[in-house]
Amino acid sequence: MTEQDGEQTGPVVRDKRRIDPITGKVREGVAASTPSAPAGGAGHEAQAQQLDDELSALEAELNERTADVQRVHAEYANYRKRVERDREATRDQATASVLTELLTVLDDIDRAKGHGEVVGGFKAVADSLESAVGKLGLEKFGEAGDEFDPTIHEALTHTESDDVTATTCVQVFQPGYRYGSRLIRPARVAVADPPNPAPPTPRPADPL
Repeated sequence: MTEQDGEQTGPVVRDKRRIDPITGKVREGVAASTPSAPAGGAGHEAQAQQLDDELSALEAELNERTADVQRVHAEYANYRKRVERDREATRDQATASVLTELLTVLDDIDRAKGHGEVVGGFKAVADSLESAVGKLGLEKFGEAGDEFDPTIHEALTHTESDDVTATTCVQVFQPGYRYGSRLIRPARVAVADPPNPAPPTPRPADPL
């Protein structure tokens, strides 16, 4: 060890022990180092609250997206139903138009049947046509003896008859046709009304 200018050179050892190993007393100027206490429960509560807030936000967003999906699904279902209704209405309208054009042919067949002219190959064609329009939903109506219904019958003549008790179709000039609930043509008929009832006998006046 050398000394230069009154200063000692070499390694310097600093004893930072709080208790003097020789005297056993607490040294002054040495700060007691104590470990810092953990933040405790407050930090855990704040973190838990943050997680709850994030979860609530996610649940709200999920509910909103679910409502959007359900709304789109309902709109699509309504759209499909509307398209199907429009398609069915268009198909019915087209079928009714075709059947209406065939009514004159069916009338000719009826007249030919009335004259006994539906025989041979013509009968086979007539039967095939009537079967085809029947499968399409065309329904023929109007028979003598039917009660007169102004919604489906067109009265061409009116007579009175003691043989009826209500207004009745007594002759069919032209049958009617309906397609489903759609009236294609009313039946043209002759109608018989019951006789007018005799007016009631006036009741004698009560004596005063």
